[in-house]
Amino acid sequence: MDASSDTAPASPAAAPDPTAPEQIAPGIWYVPFPVGHVYLVRLADGGFAAVDTGVPGSAPAILDALTAIGGSPDALRQIVITHSHIDHMGSAADLVDATGARVLAGAADAPYISGAAPEPPPLTTPKEQALHEQVLAGLAEAGTPPLRHVRVDTELHDGDTLDDWPEPARVLHVPGHTPGSIVLHLPAAGVLFTGDTMGLGPAGPLVLGPLNVDREAAIASFRRLAALPGVDTLCVAHGEPVRTGAARALQEATPEADWL
Repeated sequence: MDASSDTAPASPAAAPDPTAPEQIAPGIWYVPFPVGHVYLVRLADGGFAAVDTGVPGSAPAILDALTAIGGSPDALRQIVITHSHIDHMGSAADLVDATGARVLAGAADAPYISGAAPEPPPLTTPKEQALHEQVLAGLAEAGTPPLRHVRVDTELHDGDTLDDWPEPARVLHVPGHTPGSIVLHLPAAGVLFTGDTMGLGPAGPLVLGPLNVDREAAIASFRRLAALPGVDTLCVAHGEPVRTGAARALQEATPEADWL
């Protein structure tokens, strides 16, 4: 603008909301967080499901995202927790309090999510240990609230189907990251919600999720998912969702060599 103009300069644009939802497939929205993304899915009855819940303190942003896509707190019907780690189940209790949603999770992780049993620690490589310490320090620096456990209303097993989703969502038990890790597969849509069985590395390639309780089991679970037919979209919890070239990324992945 010419300095001599008598037109007042426009106000600076507001900073974009870092957790604004983005539609990545019909009826599926991605809600990004610094640690542990959340996905919202429109159900067949017009309600919504949340896949994972971020770290403690994320519930207000998730509810804001739900409002932004035309929902309301009482429209959140389901919370599907892919596994028991704090960046996935962290805000589930707060969301249940706010919405009355039911909690679904893998049967073997249900005791850790509810607090009935202590969560088994990961067996880390040196690279993974450094990452773990970095993440924990970041959570502490951000003032993350303490974890609240939550009751699991429905325990999920391999081969179960969520029939009230836009299409039947297949539950796959993928142990290794935790004993009860699960993923959700929508075969017709070609969508896979991966939990932490896999994620995107800093340089972009698809990698084995770090911090596993059983590395060999996690690799086997990764390979099982890589063999699924027709996967077009990977809804990962860490890194950007993979919206193109997912099948090739799965085929080219080398989880056996990751984090060593």
